[in-house]
Amino acid sequence: MPTLTSRLSSPISLAIFCYLIWGFVPLFYLPIHAFGGGALEIIAHRSVWALVWAGGLVFLTKQWPDVFAAFASAHLRTMLLITSILVATNWGVYVWAVTNGHTIESSLGYYLNPLLNMAAGAVLFKERLDNWGKSSIALAAAGVVIQAFAIGHVPWIALTLAVTFGSYGILRKQLVVPALAGLFVECAYLFLPALIYLVWFESHGQGHFFVPSQAFWFILTGPITVLPLALFSYVARRLPLSTMGFIQFIGPTSTLVIGLFQGEPFTLLRGVSFAFIWAGAMVFAFGAWRRLKAIKVAAI
Repeated sequence: MPTLTSRLSSPISLAIFCYLIWGFVPLFYLPIHAFGGGALEIIAHRSVWALVWAGGLVFLTKQWPDVFAAFASAHLRTMLLITSILVATNWGVYVWAVTNGHTIESSLGYYLNPLLNMAAGAVLFKERLDNWGKSSIALAAAGVVIQAFAIGHVPWIALTLAVTFGSYGILRKQLVVPALAGLFVECAYLFLPALIYLVWFESHGQGHFFVPSQAFWFILTGPITVLPLALFSYVARRLPLSTMGFIQFIGPTSTLVIGLFQGEPFTLLRGVSFAFIWAGAMVFAFGAWRRLKAIKVAAI
């Protein structure tokens, strides 16, 4: 019988925790925006402090040999450079959206991303989707289309977020490198450009770091960046992309609620779109429950 510790440390539990963190990330960026911090300053600090925290975790887990091996491999160096560019683009668009009144639209991107995960799992990794899975994709896809009409324009924020993070997940799933070691290499690529920008920014009197109460929020971008990314990299190699796609609905739902509390408009058409999306999520969950029940019956 599994213990409480084993349940909490299972890949599914860790994936849920990961997406809960991502769902509430806007709450960390809004205070920075309130005292004048812009998207570029936030992203630069995020890149610098992410390396510090990732380095600390690599040190604690004694994964430096894996870091050196990643740098020594031409293939891993190149692929991790690509994933670092993808994740940096994702960070930038997301932070800009959250701090400029587009939080609900950003949630659409992360509703769309699970559809890409499920489709990629079927096409690239031959993961089998039953009728329940196909129905859930169809319902959620309809919801995303309706959401685009509700917005009234091409949802470039959502599309960029979905494509960049979906591609990041697919690539990281295929790289044979420990989660923390790979994350450290990605952060290392972003560190120097971010540091140069921050030095220039502060030297021109435009920065906000040298006020203790404000510095706290910038430093906090490190752990809230590293922890969910490390968890994601860990579970992405241990769970089917289709399962990851379902769990990921947690994140955008939390972000959606934050957008509502920010006072962003939520029309009837948007409500209909989210009804379709959550119907898809429930169908997927029901299908997963049926498969688990069938496995248990077969094992008796």
